[in-house]
Amino acid sequence: MTEIVGYTGIYNADGGIIGEVRYVIGHLLGTAECALCDITHSPVRRKPQWDMMVARLAVPVIVLHRNELDADLLAAAASTPLPAVFAHHADGTITVALSAQQLAGIGGSVTGFENAILGR
Repeated sequence: MTEIVGYTGIYNADGGIIGEVRYVIGHLLGTAECALCDITHSPVRRKPQWDMMVARLAVPVIVLHRNELDADLLAAAASTPLPAVFAHHADGTITVALSAQQLAGIGGSVTGFENAILGR
């Protein structure tokens, strides 16, 4: 495996107004869950701690909704339960960095995410 040059987190939710509303309603009803959403967002907006953590990391971190993926990410995520975080390697490969189960274990903590992504 080659050097990691970036990370992409994929939410277990669709983007856009309809996707956001569906997720909020599903979350309130207990039918939709996204541990990555809990890490990056408070109930009403993105957590400032998330932005500070992303700025500290040595490589870029982006987050996308499942309906915003390019062909490479679609292929990488095809058999991976979402949410998940994928590592982009210098040789062009994409691997799972943090699984849905690992993200759930972080319990919404930005610090926990940072520790997990850095292997601490």
